[in-house]
Amino acid sequence: MSRPHLALHGKILLGLVLGTLAGVVASGLWEGSTGLERVIVYVAQPVGQIFLRMLLMVVVPLVFTTLVLGIAGLGDLRRLGRMGAKTLGFFVATTCLAAVLGLLVVNIVRPGEAITPALRAALLDTFAPQASAVVAVAGTDLTVDTFVNIVPANPVAAAAQGDLLSFIFFTIVFAVAVTRLPAGVARPVLEVLEGVAQAVMMMIGFAMRLAPYGVAGLTFAVTARFGLDLFAPLGKYFFAVLLGLVAYQFGLFAVLVRVLGGMSPRAFYRHARLPMLTAFSTASSSATLPTTIRAAEEGLGVPREVAGFVLPLGATLHMNGTAFFEAITVLFLAQAFGVDLSLAMQGLVVVLTVLTAVSAAGIPSGSIPLIVVMLTTVGVPGEAIALIMGVEAILGMARTSTNVTGDLLASLVIARSEALPREADGT
Repeated sequence: MSRPHLALHGKILLGLVLGTLAGVVASGLWEGSTGLERVIVYVAQPVGQIFLRMLLMVVVPLVFTTLVLGIAGLGDLRRLGRMGAKTLGFFVATTCLAAVLGLLVVNIVRPGEAITPALRAALLDTFAPQASAVVAVAGTDLTVDTFVNIVPANPVAAAAQGDLLSFIFFTIVFAVAVTRLPAGVARPVLEVLEGVAQAVMMMIGFAMRLAPYGVAGLTFAVTARFGLDLFAPLGKYFFAVLLGLVAYQFGLFAVLVRVLGGMSPRAFYRHARLPMLTAFSTASSSATLPTTIRAAEEGLGVPREVAGFVLPLGATLHMNGTAFFEAITVLFLAQAFGVDLSLAMQGLVVVLTVLTAVSAAGIPSGSIPLIVVMLTTVGVPGEAIALIMGVEAILGMARTSTNVTGDLLASLVIARSEALPREADGT
């Protein structure tokens, strides 16, 4: 890894630590004060949002160019179908595994039993407005329209509204159409997209120069507003999720990197540090996608055609950290409200978790409305989501980091399964 990248990692990590510590101290000294709220609203949040928006603004052109160039680079459409089946199979397998692990952890720790009726009432009262808004957004059920809407009536509108899954469907169809064109017609189209892709990567470099400041602003805003007060009564739930994600990300993934990816786990995590830090600070798989693609190609040596195909799909479909979080959260809230879920109902939770994790938006708190759907399905009031609102922001950072690490692992595994040679310094 180059010295500039190492220096950037260090600066981002320093920004993360300083922002968190400053937020905790500020919360302890000036909690609830007008001055602290002004610092959050007029300084920390704007700095963090500028960084986040600079990453988000390149997502659509990045997805379009990398996916089209990746599919065009595959050449044979039968290879595209084979790679697509492998990719989706890997996504589903790891997501199911994460959900099952989440159920195992929550059944052993049983954090919901630590919630007293008084604490439950206080949390519901504090976060009732937010919970009501989430319940309204969530609706009541997953329907056939959920899948029909994957096909966009207007791809430009889908891109503008952040409906990345629909936009990816359009992009795949467009890429397949390009591969069917005569070589003389397709070549100039691909050359233009190649130029756009390089310009987008340059823009990513501009955004990453702001990363240390943006990360510090984002983490300060979260910790200064919520502090550590809520962690004590919800400690069992918080640390069950956090430690489970750490074990999944650095334990199971390390085994899969060695066995399926054929790579040293130490080398893998060294090259994955920047996407992991970016994901943790932004809590957005979509915003992290630019750095994920660059790390896969330049660090892990994943060929462009694989990285350009697997990673945009992973940012919308491969939410294993989210699946783990959803499974624990649903059972935790069921325990907190005294709803005893049978083994069959827990099996239903696994199925729903896999489906909703695929549907979760790759943005901060994108899975929360879907958890409400799952809660109502298993007989828990949707407003129960209010109980986790205070700690969800930090857990969102952690699970997004796991999601992005899983995407990088998927690209490595798929590249090896296709017997494609690694490029750059992916060793």
